[in-house]
Parts: sequence; structure tokens; C-alpha cells
Amino acid sequence: MKKLIQIHHLSFSFGKQQVLAELTADFYGEELTVILGRNGSGKSTLFNILSGMERHYKGEVLFADQNRKDIHAGKKNTLRIGFMTQFHQTTFPFTVFDVVLTGCAAFSRFAPRQVDFDLVEENLRAFQLWHLKDKPYTALSGGERQLVLLCRILVQQPNVLLLDEPTNHLDLHYQVAVMEHLKRLVQSGTTIVCVMHDPNLALLYGNRFYVMQDKKLHLLEEKDPVALLSTLEKTYHVALTNVQHDGRTLIIPKRKHL
Repeated sequence: MKKLIQIHHLSFSFGKQQVLAELTADFYGEELTVILGRNGSGKSTLFNILSGMERHYKGEVLFADQNRKDIHAGKKNTLRIGFMTQFHQTTFPFTVFDVVLTGCAAFSRFAPRQVDFDLVEENLRAFQLWHLKDKPYTALSGGERQLVLLCRILVQQPNVLLLDEPTNHLDLHYQVAVMEHLKRLVQSGTTIVCVMHDPNLALLYGNRFYVMQDKKLHLLEEKDPVALLSTLEKTYHVALTNVQHDGRTLIIPKRKHL
């Protein structure tokens, strides 16, 4: 696989607090790469840099050999980069359909066409949300909002998809539905980089794994259960054990006997 996203000696600080230090990593095309790590470890900061929301950093971030700082929304670019953050607030009661439709305007001036309406319907139906199309977005549950925002990104048909906690607020049914859909996108040629908290969902669906620790990304060797457990125990400060399922290693916290 070809390296699609390359990060070289990336550093970032909030004032005197350094968050990322000389971070170097490669993300490969047509793969689902998952970034794991504890809260406050720098995952979301890295996400903001990859998505273009944060540009005040040192080092180099390349997308298909193009500097990330030179890629701007609304301009013609070789890559279409879509991203979804953890948090989104709106006070306007737009319908679900209209919220998703606005995603079609991400890369160009926009006058809705039938193909755009069809894309909205296709994505809402993919997550069994079509019955909510006329409902105000502000009246949805947290999980429903999360799915609607994902649909809004997917109608953009991005080449690269950046997701920060895409299964946040979702019940088990929709967690699986989202991850299965992401795998289908990868199989059709999309490159996905995903920040996640759940190691087991990551290990079930991901192709490549990193752990954010000590202000750097460390490649997680999922093929070696001993090394996997050791790395995750050091990351999360929790005693773990593992089980094998369908050729993959899943992890289970060890219960403390009180």
C-alpha cells in the first residue's frame, strides 16, 4: 500500500504545555487506521491538525505529497478530505434532510441537484434514518445526531475521511453499523483515519493501529498478543487479558477481586 498521509517531526504546544513532540507516522491509502490513547493524550489535537482546523504547528504533514497547510476547503484539490469532530452544536431547527444536504456544498458553490438529493436519501437509508428526514435536527437524540453528521460527511464522497470518535453516543447496533459501513468504504477505495476509545472495536475493524503516548504515536503490533497487551496496559494503566476471535485478538480488563 502507498503512504497517503505522512507526518514528519510534528510538534505542537498550547502555550508552555507541549502536546505533541517530534511525532512521525505514516497512514496508508485504502486502509482504516485507528488511533487509540487515553483522554488528554493528544489524539484530538492531532486530529485537528490533520483536518486543517489547527495550522499553528511545527513539522510537516503531507497528504499525497501535498503540504496540509496548502490544502484549503472550497479550492480545487486532488484529494477530497472529509472530517467529523466529536462535538457539534446547533441552535437552528433545520430538518435532518437539510443538515445532510449541506454536506454536498463542502467543496464547491452549491445549487442542489437531483444527484445530491439522491445521495442524501442513500446515506440516510444506509443507517435506517430515512423516517427522520423531516424531523428537526435539534429534536434528535445524541446518537441520532452523530449518525446524521456522519451522513453529512459521507455525501461529500471524500477520498480521505477523518473521524474523531465516530461511535460516540451510539448503542451497540449502530456502533456495528457504522464500523461495517466504514469497512465497505475502505474496500471501495476510501482512506480512513479514526480516533477511537474502544480498543476492541478498533481491533475488530481496523487495518493499522497506533497508540498515542508520551506525545508521540506508537505503532501497535496487533499480531503479537503479548506485545499488544503490554502496550495497552502501559497506555491505559489497566491489567488486561486477551481472547482470540475470528483470527483477531480482543482484550478484556482483569477484574479486581474485592
